Amino acid sequence: MTIHAYQEIYLSNAQAALRDAIDYAVNICNIPGEDFIKLFVVSSVSKRIENGEPAYLAGKSGIEIVNQVLEETMGRTGMTEAVARYERSCEYWIGWAVAYYQWYSGRRFREIFQAISFEDFQKMYYTLHEADISKFTDIADARVREYFSETNLKRIRMLGSCTQAELAKRSGVGLRSIQMYEQRNKNINKASAETLYRLSKVLGCTMEDLIEK
Repeated sequence: MTIHAYQEIYLSNAQAALRDAIDYAVNICNIPGEDFIKLFVVSSVSKRIENGEPAYLAGKSGIEIVNQVLEETMGRTGMTEAVARYERSCEYWIGWAVAYYQWYSGRRFREIFQAISFEDFQKMYYTLHEADISKFTDIADARVREYFSETNLKRIRMLGSCTQAELAKRSGVGLRSIQMYEQRNKNINKASAETLYRLSKVLGCTMEDLIEK
């Protein structure tokens, strides 16, 4: 059973907000897509959408999202007045599709855009924008899973330059268990909450970051 990022009742609102945001940032504010995505994924906005906060899933327009992202990351905002757009741009589709995949997979936006660049999404648009969303989801999921072939535990541990032995000593989780989790011989998704808490505390991440999607 797939555990989605938040309740499905908010999905269409989240898709509308993100499609409008990316379209507005690129085509009205003239911010290159890759640049806006870099700002978006480090902002609190992306995390609040990921966490399913209703105020952001259903209460923010695309323009408001862009303005908050720019204010948080660059100390400025975009245009203050809404500009009517009737064209369904490539960027419009990217925001709509990515919002769906984030909800579907429960992955973080930074992981999605790390595995699939904005340019890659632009290329996908030409063959997938008229297809059923499930086709895009399957392709995106395969790309993300291929990119993150290592377990989340190993990837996060190595990013922090922490050895397995150090992690075992500092967390109190057995070295053999850590090795088996990283080799996928033991399912970390079935680990106790205490084990996940101890590992995440040492690694400086959330317990959810260690779960395999």
